[in-house]
Amino acid sequence: MSLIVLTECLAAPGQEDRLRTALEAMIEPSLDEPGCLAYRIYTDPNRPASMVVIEEWASPRALEKHYTTPHFRHAKQVLELVLAEPMTLRRPMTAPSS
Repeated sequence: MSLIVLTECLAAPGQEDRLRTALEAMIEPSLDEPGCLAYRIYTDPNRPASMVVIEEWASPRALEKHYTTPHFRHAKQVLELVLAEPMTLRRPMTAPSS
């Protein structure tokens, strides 16, 4: 069974583009990681500063390894500069089997 991770981000005023760029830069390297099944970014059309990342991982181990990658560490540094508040990470849960 896979894990779903939902992360909510709110950009500081004027930082929406930097937030979007930082999150989009995570897509390709994350999808290249073993165990990454999906990595999607959504922007609230009514509130462009609000973005959500939905990730699906094959296992807790794959997710933990993701947190140690250079692209994750870089994004974390950028997010610390552009977020209006700490991001909200929803606890991983089991995805339904197909």
